[in-house]
Amino acid sequence: MELQRRQGQKRKLEDEIEEDDREISVPSGDARQALLSEVSAQVNILNSAFSWNEPDRAASKRATHVLAELAKSGKVLLNRHESPPPISSFFAVFVLLHASNFLRFVLFVLILSSKEVVNVIVEGGAVPALVKHLQAPPLLENDRGPKPYEHEVEKGSAFALGLLAVKPEHQQLIVDTGALSHLVDILKRHRNGSISRAVTSVIRRAADAITNLAHENSSIKTRVRIEGGIPPLVELLDFTDTKVQRAAAGALRTLAFKNDENKNQIVECNALPTLILMLRSEDTAIHYEAVGVIGNLVHSSPNIKKEVLLAGALQPVIGLLRSCCSESQREAALLLGQFAATDSDCKVHIVQRGAVQPLIEMLQSPDVQLREMSAFALGRLAQDTHNQAGIAHNGGLVPLLKLLDSKNGSLQHNAAFALYGLADNEDNVSDFIRVGGVQKLQDGEFIVQATKDCVAKTLKRLEEKIHGRVLNHLLYLMRVGEKAVQRRVALALAHLCAPEDQRTIFVDSNGLELLLGILGSTSIKQQNDGAIALYKLANKATTLSPVDAAPPSPTPQVYLGEQYVNSPTLSDVTFLVEGRRFYAHRICLLASSDAFRAMFDGGYREKDARDIEIPNIRWEVFELMMRFIYTGSIDITIDIAQDLLRAADQYLLEGLKRLCEYTIAQDISLENVASMYELSEAFNAISLRHTCILFILQQFEKLSARPGHSHLIQRILPEIRNYFAKALTKPNPHNLRL
Repeated sequence: MELQRRQGQKRKLEDEIEEDDREISVPSGDARQALLSEVSAQVNILNSAFSWNEPDRAASKRATHVLAELAKSGKVLLNRHESPPPISSFFAVFVLLHASNFLRFVLFVLILSSKEVVNVIVEGGAVPALVKHLQAPPLLENDRGPKPYEHEVEKGSAFALGLLAVKPEHQQLIVDTGALSHLVDILKRHRNGSISRAVTSVIRRAADAITNLAHENSSIKTRVRIEGGIPPLVELLDFTDTKVQRAAAGALRTLAFKNDENKNQIVECNALPTLILMLRSEDTAIHYEAVGVIGNLVHSSPNIKKEVLLAGALQPVIGLLRSCCSESQREAALLLGQFAATDSDCKVHIVQRGAVQPLIEMLQSPDVQLREMSAFALGRLAQDTHNQAGIAHNGGLVPLLKLLDSKNGSLQHNAAFALYGLADNEDNVSDFIRVGGVQKLQDGEFIVQATKDCVAKTLKRLEEKIHGRVLNHLLYLMRVGEKAVQRRVALALAHLCAPEDQRTIFVDSNGLELLLGILGSTSIKQQNDGAIALYKLANKATTLSPVDAAPPSPTPQVYLGEQYVNSPTLSDVTFLVEGRRFYAHRICLLASSDAFRAMFDGGYREKDARDIEIPNIRWEVFELMMRFIYTGSIDITIDIAQDLLRAADQYLLEGLKRLCEYTIAQDISLENVASMYELSEAFNAISLRHTCILFILQQFEKLSARPGHSHLIQRILPEIRNYFAKALTKPNPHNLRL
């Protein structure tokens, strides 16, 4: 699973608005050139004012702040996908400018694209100038008094550089210019015992800048470790100021993402105890960053995962599931899912410590990422036998089934995986079916193949459990449950039951009537569900399979052979068909059917007649019928099959009838199935009638869109009842073999 939320996130760099009444001159003309001129002016100030002289320090402070505000304006545009920022985003700049110049400044920033604003700042040489001011100026002999704006210029420089780190090439330029070593030194400024507001602010800005520089940049993450940045960041987790704690945790979170060496050093620096304490913080920003750091530490690191658990992280992480911060809830759920992959004991402990109920509640959150992470955690927990019944019993089944309707492929798959786990416990199977879970799995539109495979395995797992006490419970529900529950059970069992249980379920326990009731309902969806279930039920029994081969003659006979077909040799009776003579042999006809036997042995006038007229059958049909009587085998084409069926029915030739039915059945379509059914009724063609029924059930959804389908269904319901009642009460070949 792709763990998107594990990526180190850039800090939200929001600076306090500092008023300044200095007027900045904005050249007229080209917007890009105007911005470049302004940047160059600020860079010149920084390059020429690197001293402890108070005017120089004041000028440097203003220059870093102007560059930061320009970069922030570009960053706002970048984060809003090139849309113009609201005027409020320029408020900090407004206090630096007179109103007339402010309007011109807004105009040229809006004209330039977001990336272009930042590019122009970098192109104007801001990076080396800002990096230079990450350190304090050298002390001269006459610099013995108070240090003006101590730490504040460095803070402005760190803030501006963090904002410029929006592109990989900018990140690399800033690092190559030497920023990291200075930023790491800033992280240590509190060690001399001076913890003023200025020191706190500069440390926080340095940590934030490291976060942005290392964001999704593996080489810079490594450089931070090499420059010694991890130990002071771990140390700052215990800092008195919560904003510094948060900034340090944010930097460690980024540095730990997909970097094993950094992970190991963070743990070796004894960060875990403090991070676990931070999980219990009432400050949402603190526990959000802490759970993010721990999540990145344990990802793909089994040994660190064990250390985190041994350090006591489990309970506070579970506690975050009820945080008012949805981001913390999401990270906690994801982390629990990772913990649950460790071993069975951990899965059980997570459930025992109260994680299931809040995770189930999160499944119903409007936040899609929260739903996804809770489904992920429950899916991991549901792979343990002891947890499966508990998750279902606490109400997890229905919200997980609802998530199958999601259009988010990852969310859908996590829900499917959790349901696969729940289906492994016999105690859940009846509930699964009672709430309509089988239909949900069958009807779902799943986005990725892995989800489709998971759903198929879940249905197979449910099918394997339909026996013994599970089946008894389902039969009980079919007797006493609400009508909707009874129908859901009948539908599910039609798909899942074993062939040897069909009679018990659908005849003895009234399941067939429930399915017929669904088929005859007024809802097209229910009708279709009923048709699919009946068709599935039919296919499970070999006696209910569609006619797939021409059947043999029902009674063994001795045939005279091809050479006697319409042969005068030994002929003792002649038929007149369409004015043509057909030579036949009484002995062959007597043996073929009761109709000919009655004709020649009974009291009919044909008994002694030499020539018998056949008025209602065409020559081709009669000749083919006689050929079957003499040989027992003929080829029947679809264009003659119906006339031949009529003749076979008239002369009670059951073997020929079945051959005709088979041929006609091959031609059944959506357009003619109704007329084919009428044909089967007219000539009592049982095999053809059954094939029509199966075709109607199989193609029900397509037929339902055609006029007259409701009338057809109502018409065939009694025959469907008879068909299934007889088939399901026949001895099962499987049982006979046993």
